[in-house]
Amino acid sequence: MTVASTRQHPLPRLLSYTRQYRLRVLLAILFSVLNKIFDIAPPLLIGAAVDVVVRRESSFIAGWGFPDVETQLLILSLLTLIIWLLESLFDYVAHVYWRNLAQLIEHEMRLDTYQHVQQLEMAYFEDQSTGTLMSVLNDDINQLERFLDIGADELVQIVTTVIVIGAIFFSIAPGVAWMAIVPMPFIVWGSVWFQKRLAPRYIAVREQVSMLNHHLANNLGGIATIKSFTAEAQEVQRIEQQSQIYRSRNRSAIILSSAFSPLIRILIVMGFVAIIFFGGELALNGEVELGAYSVLIFMTQRLLWPLTRLGETFDLYQRAMASTTRILDLLKIESKIVDGEQSLPLETVRGEVTFDDVYFAYTNGQAVLKGLSLHIPAGATAAIVGATGAGKSTVIKLLLRFYDVTQGRILVDGYDVRNLHVADLRSAIGLVSQDVFLFHGTVRENIAYGTFDAAMDDIVNAAKIAEAHEFIMQLPQGYDTIVGERGQKLSGGQRQRISIARAVLKDPPVLILDEATSSVDNETEAAIQRSLEKIAVGRTTIIIAHRLSTIRNADRIFVLEDGVLTEQGRHEDLAQHDGLYAALWRVQTGDKLRAVGD
Repeated sequence: MTVASTRQHPLPRLLSYTRQYRLRVLLAILFSVLNKIFDIAPPLLIGAAVDVVVRRESSFIAGWGFPDVETQLLILSLLTLIIWLLESLFDYVAHVYWRNLAQLIEHEMRLDTYQHVQQLEMAYFEDQSTGTLMSVLNDDINQLERFLDIGADELVQIVTTVIVIGAIFFSIAPGVAWMAIVPMPFIVWGSVWFQKRLAPRYIAVREQVSMLNHHLANNLGGIATIKSFTAEAQEVQRIEQQSQIYRSRNRSAIILSSAFSPLIRILIVMGFVAIIFFGGELALNGEVELGAYSVLIFMTQRLLWPLTRLGETFDLYQRAMASTTRILDLLKIESKIVDGEQSLPLETVRGEVTFDDVYFAYTNGQAVLKGLSLHIPAGATAAIVGATGAGKSTVIKLLLRFYDVTQGRILVDGYDVRNLHVADLRSAIGLVSQDVFLFHGTVRENIAYGTFDAAMDDIVNAAKIAEAHEFIMQLPQGYDTIVGERGQKLSGGQRQRISIARAVLKDPPVLILDEATSSVDNETEAAIQRSLEKIAVGRTTIIIAHRLSTIRNADRIFVLEDGVLTEQGRHEDLAQHDGLYAALWRVQTGDKLRAVGD
């Protein structure tokens, strides 16, 4: 996915996005800190136990007023039990909070991103593949969830470990404490160095995931074409090439990220050895108590050893930041279709449509409409015809405000569509497209799509008007039959009639029929034509048609040629003139039917 990437680091952007969950984040951090504090406590208890055994009545605990050795050991045992219980409790609570927080942020971010994508203009989707967007909406958000689920807790505990154990070291043996701390700056510097070099590699990995998903989604959508041309082997090879690129980019990141932990271990062992040797000398010389030396040894292990996991945590972090960049960059894209501020109540819509000197060009700059002006009175049936590429479908896209005009105005009931709420405008328009899209679900659900609270009687009535009820009742489960993805279990004519039933149920003031009968047989066309005659009554109907026989009774026919309105009138008048419409009519009916009125 190609978007303008910001220079700001993704972590502050993520923190800004999650600001609404600040209390949950703070509680999760608190529980992680408490978990780690109680996790660090056992080495102190071990040191205290050694101190009791060696110094007996002079031990540290004896100073609390318990000179009896057995009492001291009992106190240590009870403290150990309490600390282990608290450590287990906060370990549980911290994991629950982090995982629930990860699930919540993942859920909200996926919804926000999907909702944002839905608001983008149609031109954006023409430049993006479904696989690319799916990669962001699913895989990238999952990467972020994995980091919040595991990595964030690990980072909090590592920071807590360094601070708490550092304080203990300097209070017990300040003379050698610095030896355990010395590796820290090198570890931090190494982390920054690795981060700068890993970040672009993981971004490249995420981009290739999008490309791979694009090819997979494209192939699954076109599986019938692949099979009909026996191109399975070629497509496997194509996917193999993309997968190899993904594997190669991952390998580049893995080689570098895998080197992180071994290098960290080398730095860690240097601090560990220094504490053993120099701390041991202090204990032998009586400068440090044996119990304190035991604490130093165990604490050094507790301080430095968790840092060996920093490599895995850092790997999760880098992957999450690469994904965060892609998610937040997508959220930053602004739609070019700006919602208007004027309401258009559905019950007041009459359906008058006017194109006033409209010019339009797609992103490639090529002009499609050139000064188009036409008027469709409320309640009239209008047809738009012309050769392929004349701009017929573009007229519909502009009326639905999938795109905005380059110049001129489009008016509905006298209101510029750019000033209207987009939802109000589209609620007033019903579209029956040539390329019918049915969702994976039941026949009933697809007819009621957009009118989700419709009663079953209304759904059946709409199906009857669309002449779909009869074939629906012959399906295995009737209205509860699953139609399959994109309605693949139904024929083209059946899908088209369900689409018409959907528009009938919506009952819009303006109905658009975009090549609604172009890909069906004659019998189905006749059935659809009867349905359209019924539902066109009392509403503005705009028909885009190649088959001129379907629009003979239109109140007005507009003829487009290369984006320009060249003819308009009724069928009888246009067929008598020596223009494009008459030529198209002769081609479709034959020279012997050249005369009008047959």
